[in-house]
Amino acid sequence: MSETTSDARQAHWAKTRNLTIGILVLWFIFSLVVPWFANALNTMSFLGFPLGYYMAAQGSLVVFVVLIFYLAYKQNKIDEEFGVAEDDQ
Repeated sequence: MSETTSDARQAHWAKTRNLTIGILVLWFIFSLVVPWFANALNTMSFLGFPLGYYMAAQGSLVVFVVLIFYLAYKQNKIDEEFGVAEDDQ
């Protein structure tokens, strides 16, 4: 990225920062907000389980794994857009 301009670096960083903030907001929601409202969520069911229990046992973990893969995919797209992606060997 040493050959890129300062404007390109700033644009790359802005997209990376916005992606990271979005992922962290979703992580916060699924790790702290959803368990906080578990009792209210237990009035609904998902696959035969109370929703609060399901989210604590499996739902949040599934969301975290999906967030990891989504972050890696989107960051790679951002890096390719700005010409700083790692070369596939």
